[in-house]
Amino acid sequence: MLGTDFRTGSPNWIDLGSPDTDMAAAFYGAVFGWTFVSAGPEAGGYGFWQVGGKTVAALGPLTEEGARSAWMVHFQSDDIRATAEAVRAGGGQVRMEPMDVMGEGWLAQFTDPQGAQFASWQPGKTLGIGAASAENTLVWVELHVPDPVAALAFYHGVFGWRHQEMDAPGMTYRVLSTADGDQQGTSFGGVAEQGEGAGGGSTTVPRWVPYFHVADVDATVSAVEGNGGAVLMPAADVPDVGRIAWAADPAGAVFALLKPAPRT
Repeated sequence: MLGTDFRTGSPNWIDLGSPDTDMAAAFYGAVFGWTFVSAGPEAGGYGFWQVGGKTVAALGPLTEEGARSAWMVHFQSDDIRATAEAVRAGGGQVRMEPMDVMGEGWLAQFTDPQGAQFASWQPGKTLGIGAASAENTLVWVELHVPDPVAALAFYHGVFGWRHQEMDAPGMTYRVLSTADGDQQGTSFGGVAEQGEGAGGGSTTVPRWVPYFHVADVDATVSAVEGNGGAVLMPAADVPDVGRIAWAADPAGAVFALLKPAPRT
């Protein structure tokens, strides 16, 4: 599962682009108990969600023309210009060239060859999110694309990721880990064919889906529905994984819930 001992290619930041940041702040506050803290007037409406004083995600207005509300997963880069060149070399698109974010770090945004959007963060004063895998924080990320094998080759070229194949009912699931360290210990996400996913979760467009650790998936699903969100996949138990559900916030941003199975 995810931690905050970030390595090259680790998910180290996550934020939501929303057409209504006040609505989003209220919704996720009600669902996860997050507190929203503005980054100040110079940040253009951007701010941070915190749990126990630690930043667990961020929120900002949509900035690209025609953009839809979505969660954006950021992966650590030690040389963000080299990462951008690797994206281009692999057939991906650089949607936003590397830029210095007020000395906090360097940011760039990309689209992979199959259309899934992601970003990279090269740490400066801000290393990344302050908590992961605890309750109400990011615990897993999952890529859904038409061709998982091609995706594995692309991201290996960009970040050096390794993968292990796992058999699941009706599908092959690929578990991702960073290029160095213990492969199981540095796992952080998976790749599934578009239209498939653990427990039946699926997406109709290529995308990265964040999973948030919750203590009670069913209660959280009720909170999603009670605050104007939608349930895309009802709560279900997945052997050796845990109980999961898929949801969307009132603006349509897709995310997932996970109560991990006890480790044996």
